[in-house]
Parts: sequence; C-alpha cells; structure tokens
Amino acid sequence: MKGVVFTEFFEMVEQTHGYDMVDNLIMDNELPSGGIYTTIGTYDHTEMVTLISDLSKKTDTSVPCLLHSFGKYLFGTFKKGYPMFFEIADNAFDFLESIEKYIHVEVKKLYPDAELPNFTTKRVGNDTLEMIYHSDRSMSDFALGLIEKTFEHYGEKATIGRNFLIENGSKVQFVIKKIVV
Repeated sequence: MKGVVFTEFFEMVEQTHGYDMVDNLIMDNELPSGGIYTTIGTYDHTEMVTLISDLSKKTDTSVPCLLHSFGKYLFGTFKKGYPMFFEIADNAFDFLESIEKYIHVEVKKLYPDAELPNFTTKRVGNDTLEMIYHSDRSMSDFALGLIEKTFEHYGEKATIGRNFLIENGSKVQFVIKKIVV
C-alpha cells in the first residue's frame, strides 16, 4: 500500500481526533515500519488494518464506518493532487469507468509497485452502472466512500447498492443508479 494512504489516514485522524490519537495509534501498535511513512514509500497493508482496527476500538466506531469515512476524506486528496484525472470526465459514470482504463494505468506509471484494486464497469441503461470491485484487501467500504464523493464532485445524486460476491468482501458488486432531479 502506498505511503500516501498512511500519511493521509493520519491527517484525517489528527483532524477528527487530535494529534494525541495519532501518537497513540503509532505507540500502541507494533508496526513493521515503526509508524514512519513517506508518501512515495510502499508498506504492507496489514499495517493499515492494524491502525484502523485500533482506531475502531479507541473511538468505538466500526471498521466499516472508518473505512467509508476515510474513502470520502481521501477523495479530496486525490482531487487536489491529481486534478487531471477529474478533468477527463464530464460526469460521475464517465469518471468511474475511467478508473481502470486510465487512472490506474497512470498511477502504475508513477508507482509501478502500487497494488491497486480492480474495477470492472458495465452500463445497464442510461441511468445504471454496475461496478465490480475486486481486491484481496476487502476494503469495499473505502471504495464506497470514494464513489459517493465522486457523485458529490460532479453535482449528481445516486443510489448505491452493494452485493458481496465473495463473503469476505474481496469481490463486491456496486449497482449505481443516477437520481435525476
């Protein structure tokens, strides 16, 4: 997992729970990295699992809720750091369809060792998009947060259904229906 995910996670935790919480997360867990992350470094995703699990215990907030919130938070970071990705699409569906075909291709050019989830999309009519998320990290709640913020970014509304195709959450189908107002 790229270090930017860790550094942004700590930024979110500091904004929502203060610096002491960040310090406690680092000090209370035996992290192979020692809790020292650079944005371009690569770290084992189990460190993120450890950090989120501990934050869940410390804040009495469910892991799915934390992942969802983090996905929404990280969208803002992506938007600021990679505005060109958002300029290629005029709407949320076009953007979501560009993730695998364009965005992940460009990310791999910048970070060849990045381990990215896989997204397969299929239009089902003008107002419905099926999106299959596949990742051994089982972070579909994180993906859901990113998807929701995508619609906010483009000023659109949608309902998002989720079907777990593999019980552990490593493969999930999102059924996204635009709401026309």
